[in-house]
Amino acid sequence: MTTTTSPRRLYRPRDNRWIAGVCSGLGRRFGISPNVMRLIFILSCLLPGPQVLIYLALWIIMPNER
Repeated sequence: MTTTTSPRRLYRPRDNRWIAGVCSGLGRRFGISPNVMRLIFILSCLLPGPQVLIYLALWIIMPNER
């Protein structure tokens, strides 16, 4: 018995956006609440690294929901 499920696509949803919808899209893709993903992003900004640049790149790369 084979079950075909559609793969979760990475996109920026039109609803539940705060700034650009990147955290909401990532949360949907990985099955995490968008608010938890936002909290993870904000906490990761306390660490050194290119988090803001990655967010901006995802904003440009991730397509909008159709």
